[in-house]
Amino acid sequence: MNIGNRRRPCASGMLLIAVVLFGCAAVSAGEQQAATAAGAAAAAAEGRTSADWLWVYFGTYTRGESKGIYCAKLDLRTGALSDLQLAAELVNPSFLAMHPKLPRLYACGEVGQFAGGKGGAVSALAIDETTGRLSLLNQQSSGGAGPCHVAVDREGRNVLVANYGGGSAAVLPLDDQGRLKEPSCVVQHTGSSVNPARQKGPHAHSVNLSPDERFAFVADLGLDKLMIYRFDSAAGTLAANDPPSAAMAPGAGPRHFAMHPSGRFAFVINELNSTITSLAFDAASGGFRAIESVSTLPAEFDGRNTTAEVVVHPGGRFVYGSNRGHDTIAVFAVDESTGRLTARGHTPSGGRTPRNFAVEPTGRFLLAANQDSDNVVVFRIEPESGALKAVGVELKVPVPVCVRFRAAASAR
Repeated sequence: MNIGNRRRPCASGMLLIAVVLFGCAAVSAGEQQAATAAGAAAAAAEGRTSADWLWVYFGTYTRGESKGIYCAKLDLRTGALSDLQLAAELVNPSFLAMHPKLPRLYACGEVGQFAGGKGGAVSALAIDETTGRLSLLNQQSSGGAGPCHVAVDREGRNVLVANYGGGSAAVLPLDDQGRLKEPSCVVQHTGSSVNPARQKGPHAHSVNLSPDERFAFVADLGLDKLMIYRFDSAAGTLAANDPPSAAMAPGAGPRHFAMHPSGRFAFVINELNSTITSLAFDAASGGFRAIESVSTLPAEFDGRNTTAEVVVHPGGRFVYGSNRGHDTIAVFAVDESTGRLTARGHTPSGGRTPRNFAVEPTGRFLLAANQDSDNVVVFRIEPESGALKAVGVELKVPVPVCVRFRAAASAR
C-alpha cells in the first residue's frame, strides 16, 4: 500500500460535468424572508410544522431518463412523499453526503475522467432551503477513477471519498463556505484477492469515520479488507494505522460499513458472498475483532445475488441489509451486549435491485431505492420487532442509487 499526500494543481478552465444551476438569479434578503414566511404560513394552514417533514435527496446514474440529483419531501407522520423535482443536473451523482452545519450537499461524479485527466469528481452544491434545489459551488478531482462513496467529518472541515475504479481513498479539505479544495491526501491501495472477475485489484467501495473521528475505515472489495487509517482532520491526512486492516473471508467482497450507536460494534456487508460480518471495535487502537458472519439470504434461496447497503437503526436494536437478486431488505435483531445478529426475515424491496436505502433520523421510516425498476418505496418500521411494512407510497425516480435526508431549516 502506497500512501501519498499528493497536492494536485488546479486545472485552469475546469470543465464542469454537465451541470445546470438552479436558482442562480440574485435574491434579496427580503425576498428570501418573504418566501420562507410564505412557506411557513402554508404549512401552518395545513397543520404541519417543520419537524413533521424532511427533504430527501436521491443520487442517480444518469442513463435513460435520469438527469442528476432529485429531491422530494417526506412526511414524517404518514410516510408520504411529495412530487419529485430535479434538484440539479449532474453526471452520475451516485452517492451523496450532507455538510453537518451548512446547507451544502456533496456528490460523487462516478466517471473515469475529469478536467482532462484520469479520475472522477466530487461536487459541492448549495441547498436552497426553501425550494430544495441545488446550485453548484465548485468541483474537484476525487483523486482516482470511479468515486462511489463520500463522507463529511463532523466539523465540516473535510470530505472523504472512496474511488472504486482507482482503488484509492482521498481527503478534500473544505473552506469556510463549504467549497472543495484540491485533495490534500490520496492513499493508493495495492493487492488482489481470490475472485478473478471482481478482485484482480483494489476497489475501495466506502469510507467512514470512527465515532471520535481519530480513524477512517475504507472497505475494499478487491482486497477483502477493511483498511484502517489514522485521520487528522486539521491536516486533512490519512496515515497507515497499526493494525492496518481487518480481514474479511476470502472472496467476501466488503462493500459498505456501519457503526453501532454504542461505538462498540460495527457491521460490514460483503457484496460477493451475501453476508454481514459483525465486528467488535477497539476504540483505543482502531482495530476490530471478528464476531461472526451471517447470511443475508434465506436458506432456501439458490439464485444469484449481491448485497449493497447496510444500515443500523438509530435506536441500535436492528440492522438492515439489501439483497440485489433476491430483491429484499434483510432484517436482523442486534444483541447489544455481544454484537451478534439474529435474522428476523426478508421484506421485498418493492422493485428490482435495491442498491441503496436509508432510515430517516427518527427511525420510523425506511426508504428503499430500487435501481433497475426506477422507484423508491417507503416502509414503516415496527418499533418492537424492526419489521418493515410498506405504507403504500412509491415514487418514480430514474435509476436511484442513493438516499439522503436533510431536516427543514427551522427544525434544526
